[in-house]
Amino acid sequence: MSGLNLLHSNDRQGMHAPSWYAAINPDHRERPALAGTRDCDVAIIGGGLTGISAALHLARAGYKTVVLEAHRAGWGASGRNGGQVGTGQRRDQDYLEARYGADTARRFWQIAEEAKALVRDLIRDLAIDCHPIDGIIHADHKPGYVGHSRAYAEKLQRDYGYSAIRFLDLEEIRSLVRSDRYFGGTFDSGAFHIDPLAFCLGLARGAEAEGAEIFENSEVMSVEEGDRVRLKTSRGELRARYLLYACNGYLGHLQPQIAQRVLPINNFVITTRVLTAEERAAILPSDAAVADSKFVINYFRMTHDNRLLFGGGENYGYRFPADIKAFVRKPMLEIFPQAKDIAIDHGWGGTLAVTVRRLPLFQRLAGNILTCTGYSGQGVALATLAGRIAGEAIGGQAERFDLMAKLDTPRFPGGTLLRYPMLVAAMTWFALRDRL
Repeated sequence: MSGLNLLHSNDRQGMHAPSWYAAINPDHRERPALAGTRDCDVAIIGGGLTGISAALHLARAGYKTVVLEAHRAGWGASGRNGGQVGTGQRRDQDYLEARYGADTARRFWQIAEEAKALVRDLIRDLAIDCHPIDGIIHADHKPGYVGHSRAYAEKLQRDYGYSAIRFLDLEEIRSLVRSDRYFGGTFDSGAFHIDPLAFCLGLARGAEAEGAEIFENSEVMSVEEGDRVRLKTSRGELRARYLLYACNGYLGHLQPQIAQRVLPINNFVITTRVLTAEERAAILPSDAAVADSKFVINYFRMTHDNRLLFGGGENYGYRFPADIKAFVRKPMLEIFPQAKDIAIDHGWGGTLAVTVRRLPLFQRLAGNILTCTGYSGQGVALATLAGRIAGEAIGGQAERFDLMAKLDTPRFPGGTLLRYPMLVAAMTWFALRDRL
């Protein structure tokens, strides 16, 4: 992995992934690359949800803000993911209460609830056509997990006043998800799913309308820290009072302090051809998205145009499989063998970032340099709110940034040198555990 640059190893320069999202959201507006020397208040590296949300909120607050994106706005995981806008942090409230205490855990819950609300508000206020559909099902792939799902739904109702979640028994989950692989779970009507690329591109247009600038095909080659940060690309230089790293899985070795705490991993998604009403009824009659209880998670949903979108598969390296459609079709058919004759229209991969404890990393690297990253698969809502929270911290209101910075995100043992062999070992172990 030492010589592999994930910004360029699996994708064509300046081209969105060959996803269903890109097919229905052709982004014909190419933004210029940074050229020459420019000055601004805030520089942001990364044109995904964190960076563009930060640019939107900072521009609204009057800051001259510039985003540098190595490819295209929404190019990375922000525009390639399953589109699920889930409830809570990546770890459940039981874990957060045990580790941080009930009061702090409740504040983390409130942050996560605000994240969902912010996504809904931005969709409405910016008139973003990203097809929001309510409902996410958590599906237990082992009978032994069902009791915890029941208890957790009751806990959220009782202790957090969250009435949008309810328990699903065997009969009900199999009426919603036509698979014999699931034994129970929960239905969360307060969560929802969207087209994430359309959402990210809508945010970008909103940020630019507020005065933010987004430069594409502008990979940052080096950063010189100081009272005024200097960022160099192949064609230009940007000088700023503040810097936000919003690179997530595509950070590479640009900032070693961050790189030691995040691990890039690949994930893969397919969409089928449009299903008939009979095919859909036999596979996934529910409008809700689904995420299962495996560590190497399967997640899927029906799109607004009646395709099955399915994410899954185990990948032990940083190179994408030669045939992503075949790679993801295998776990899809394990869940839905009745889909064996349905053609796959799109297959794509992307890189996200996870942390040791699967909680996001909010870190102040210097007085004027921050990062928000490592959402570990819970990024659509949390990354969007992270941009707002980073903007607050730059504006001097750091209470919520400091709260999120309390989440324990230690360095990976062995730092960046051992992250890759650790990935192989961990994925092998957890994939085995999922099967047992």
